[in-house]
Amino acid sequence: MTLHMTRTDAKAEIESLLEDWAEAARQGDLGAIMAAYAPDVRAFDAIAQLQFKGAEAYRKHWQMCVEMCAGPMIFEIHELAIEGGGDVAFAHFLVRCGGTGPDGKEQTGWMRGTSCCRRTDGRWLIAHEHFSAPFEMESGKALLGLEP
Repeated sequence: MTLHMTRTDAKAEIESLLEDWAEAARQGDLGAIMAAYAPDVRAFDAIAQLQFKGAEAYRKHWQMCVEMCAGPMIFEIHELAIEGGGDVAFAHFLVRCGGTGPDGKEQTGWMRGTSCCRRTDGRWLIAHEHFSAPFEMESGKALLGLEP
């Protein structure tokens, strides 16, 4: 079965949700970042843990990410694609993520992102999130320097 967004406004709402979320990340606004997530979010982030269960656990992780960036955070969504139907949808994208070091130089890398969204009470929220980076098999090192 092929899923297609049945309402163009749903696609626009999800795109807006993700744009607001990315802007909140750039601003280091933890409250606005977390406003994008469902209370029961399950996240597979690329940093620190295998998984995060629930918004409170993911909030602690995001807090660490925000505090890690001494300068302005860089969090850019590229090649966004959104698909879905009914009250569920998914978005996949590339994200350039990092920060500016004390020396003023950008320290960034590229990752892959997927956000699975669920509409509850008329509002779209991220119910599942997955970030990953390709890695080199021999060394096990992430390949964050790859570019689209």
